[in-house]
Amino acid sequence: MLQAQTWLPRADGDVRLAYKVRDGATVLDNLRQSGCGRARFPNPLEGDEARSQAQAILLNMAGGLTGGDRFATDIGLEAGADVTVTTAAAEKIYRSRDGAPATIDVTARLAAEARLLWLPQPTILFDRSVLARRTTFDLAEDSTLLAGECLIFGRAAMGEDVAMGAVTDRWSIRRAGRLIYADVLRLAGDIAPTLDRPATFASARATALLVYIAKDAALRLEEVRALIASANGTIGASQWGEILLLRGLAKDGRTLQTELRPVIEALSGRRLPRIWQC
Repeated sequence: MLQAQTWLPRADGDVRLAYKVRDGATVLDNLRQSGCGRARFPNPLEGDEARSQAQAILLNMAGGLTGGDRFATDIGLEAGADVTVTTAAAEKIYRSRDGAPATIDVTARLAAEARLLWLPQPTILFDRSVLARRTTFDLAEDSTLLAGECLIFGRAAMGEDVAMGAVTDRWSIRRAGRLIYADVLRLAGDIAPTLDRPATFASARATALLVYIAKDAALRLEEVRALIASANGTIGASQWGEILLLRGLAKDGRTLQTELRPVIEALSGRRLPRIWQC
């Protein structure tokens, strides 16, 4: 008699990227990938300015994560490197059978005058999914970071919603070793009432965080506020020191992405990665 399977295979992925500058161009210096983690590198655009930049696209070959799965990304930029990192598709967090979390860890280190655009596509949470994500950036005194994340609670176009589940999303950013930004989003259990409460998500099913850390942050605040003034969703921008922060809520992820696109392009000075259009 066949016995019932008591264990399930787990997805485990790692991608480690290291970049340096050689002859005025940002080039890949080291790549390590294992398990379901992969990276692809689009052909660089023409022109001296484009040549100084590099782009990487992360892939999860497992097609999504569930309880007990793990995906880790480690990015290192040497002095002067200019890199955009995105993902091939939205990351899907499926139902956890035993309540164990799917774990995502993102770590990046930026040396002097390095510039990183961390622009993954949204993370979609399914009903009864459990996610634990930690994002950590260590910046040099004069490096620049533009980083964003979008969480979607069920795909509205598919008639999906999230009634139960859990998510813990931690961010920490250091500048020259000093903690300058820390943030935690935590929801657990019967989360639908929290998503519907006016003081929290106000029935929105998509939320986004966008952080810009640069010497000119204070000079960009009014420009950014003008770009979001007519947003269909709810988006606010604030600034202190070298930090410019945006938070957004919308009924679905597509609305939020559309509203934030001009902000990302204005702050980065370049178009969104082509993969976002696929």
